[in-house]
Amino acid sequence: MTSPAPRKIIHIDMDAFFASVEQRDDPSLRGLPVAVGGRAARGVVAAASYEARAFGVRSALPSVTALRRCPDLVFVKPRFEVYKAVSRQIHAIFAEFTPLIQPLSLDEAYLDVTANLAGLPTAWATAKAIRARIREETGLTASAGISYNKFLAKLASDHRKPDGQFAVTPDMGAAWVETLPVARFHGVGPVTARKMERLGIVTGADLRAQSIDFLRANFGSAADWYFHIARGEDDRPVNPDRVRKSSGSETTFHHDLTEDEEIEAGVQRMADDVWAWCAKAQAFGRTVTVKVKYGDFQQITRSQTVAGAIDSHAALSETARALIRSVLPTPKGIRLVGVTVSNFPAAEGATLPLFEARQS
Repeated sequence: MTSPAPRKIIHIDMDAFFASVEQRDDPSLRGLPVAVGGRAARGVVAAASYEARAFGVRSALPSVTALRRCPDLVFVKPRFEVYKAVSRQIHAIFAEFTPLIQPLSLDEAYLDVTANLAGLPTAWATAKAIRARIREETGLTASAGISYNKFLAKLASDHRKPDGQFAVTPDMGAAWVETLPVARFHGVGPVTARKMERLGIVTGADLRAQSIDFLRANFGSAADWYFHIARGEDDRPVNPDRVRKSSGSETTFHHDLTEDEEIEAGVQRMADDVWAWCAKAQAFGRTVTVKVKYGDFQQITRSQTVAGAIDSHAALSETARALIRSVLPTPKGIRLVGVTVSNFPAAEGATLPLFEARQS
């Protein structure tokens, strides 16, 4: 029996999408460090231009921190209706080349172009044509990763940013993965990357050297995923019908907390993370859940469902703070808090990956 031909997957990622739209529409912003978001004390950066990123400004960063890093930062109020309209233009372009489109957010998607509608001979040529159409239609730039699976395509799209493309072919995939830091791998967030580093796993080669038993002992249910991606393997198809059901973020503290203000601040940071996702994906749920894990590993949750979508940062923060206050003062130290938004309307199709638990 012969093996099936490799898939041809493209991961398209718009370059600093929200900020680039603002710089496109207001020429006076071009070349300046721009942050899309609120400048208020509890504001959060939804997106940052490349000029701002040079100062360490990034999405989900509190606005006060962003200003400390870049005092000349220019804040612009988000215009989500404009971003959604541009996103519809971009997805219409995708549909000229393939019906197999899996959106990850307004500015990011996987495309399976194994049989592309334009009849182009290679995935490389298809990605180039898509990026040219996006520039022609919207005046914006996109980067592309091309490979035989989704994991490698997503890694590759970062390799020539901005306004570039990079291909990982079947004969180079496994070896290429070995050269990369595991912190870049999709599914390996900051907490897991630090844990891997403590175990001597810094590169893809280090990860590949571990047995599946070792990975399961240290990483539980995620072990099989790490085992396969270390070998450049990912069987997930591009799924146009995948719908996101929730978005959450949680943090484990360096030491158990007992002070109300510190615990609330931790919940607020998690709400900031989740709101950054909601704003980018334009997906707004009706249910907020706060998770608490005590120092003895007892775990409780508190949830609230509202009549309409929670469609502002202030509303999410207020709800999350009210929920954590319902368990304060705490009878014992708290080691972890988390915030999740769920109960999205059925029409929402946002599919950004979950924020990973992090340590603060």
